[in-house]
Amino acid sequence: MFDVSAVRSHFPALRRTIAGVPAVYVDGPGGTQVPDVVIEAIAGHLGSGTANLGGTFATSVETNEIVASARSAISDLFNAAPAEIAFGQNMTSLTLAISRAIGARWAKGDNVVVTRLDHDANIWPWVLAARDAGAEVRWADFDPERGCALHPDTIADIVDDRTKLVAVTHASNAVGTIVDVGAVTEIAHSVGALSYVDAVHYTPHGPVDVKASGCDFLVASAYKFFGPHVGCMFGREDLLESIDAYKIRPAPDEPPEKWETGTQSFEALAGAVAAVDYIASLGDGASRRDRIESAMEGIAAHEQRLIARFLAGLAEMPGVRFYGVDGTQGRTPTFAVEVVGRDPAGVAAELAEKGIFVWVGHYYALEVMQRLGKAAGGLIRIGFVHYNTVDEVDRVLAALEAALP
Repeated sequence: MFDVSAVRSHFPALRRTIAGVPAVYVDGPGGTQVPDVVIEAIAGHLGSGTANLGGTFATSVETNEIVASARSAISDLFNAAPAEIAFGQNMTSLTLAISRAIGARWAKGDNVVVTRLDHDANIWPWVLAARDAGAEVRWADFDPERGCALHPDTIADIVDDRTKLVAVTHASNAVGTIVDVGAVTEIAHSVGALSYVDAVHYTPHGPVDVKASGCDFLVASAYKFFGPHVGCMFGREDLLESIDAYKIRPAPDEPPEKWETGTQSFEALAGAVAAVDYIASLGDGASRRDRIESAMEGIAAHEQRLIARFLAGLAEMPGVRFYGVDGTQGRTPTFAVEVVGRDPAGVAAELAEKGIFVWVGHYYALEVMQRLGKAAGGLIRIGFVHYNTVDEVDRVLAALEAALP
């Protein structure tokens, strides 16, 4: 059985109180808390003296080792090879850089597919790249009436032999819907297109496996899987090699380094290693990848209990509406809700006064909110993760009930 009390002991922020009441962090989609080991790893690197890469002195050698360790850790997290992992400031910056490089290969008459379920970081970089190349943008819609589901057939209906890339989310950061990225990748490959997967929201909730999905690129941000702010990108080795990167002349010409513009945040990379090792510590197995997969099984089972509890509570509150999958399968424990007749920002403020941390607005999922007709004020986003408890779910439900008009 997943031991959430043991998990919570590793997170110093979870011991915070607001007006003497323990805080409830259900802001997971906006950024999870980090365990002690991550904080110690970041501080440890800075405390021992950081340096840039390539020197013969001790601190530079140590930095080289940190970068190598980070590639190894993220490759285990993604089930990739270390040579296929590159780092950047965040997922958005990485995607803007890679979209500019890939888009340089497009021409008038080509097209790119984006979805209305995605965070804007996996939409607008491709729209801009298509604009610059004179290519067409095609939109895949989701179904608000069926759990905000994005069916692969929707994408199959709009691709053709001039489709160059399909950009898709692994899971919606707004409504929690999980997408079958393997099926989407198969559709993209059937017409010779690349697939680009945004796994930022999915990574803390389920096992990422680029070998199983067959995707060409996948991006995530360590702050979502209990680490610091640093972007992580998987790219097929042949593609990282063959695509020309926008970089300065002294920068390396070989991948994956050629995709890492400027000096990296080495302290953040040390923290990312610790975050992956923390996840692995929750599971069992001979290899780190085995332990990660085992941990994600336990995390998913625990989160499904939280989902079931939250949905059962919402079912007794007709004055609270949520958007997304009405069940424990096919979703992450992330909910976009509204208290009917109330301003979302006002409700979020009331929850904050009770020590319950939630997000409100569009959370950069502009297309989702427009599709749901909520572009003006957005919705309240409640996101549970593996360190949340059933008691905290009940506290959130009670606060929502108290907010009813």
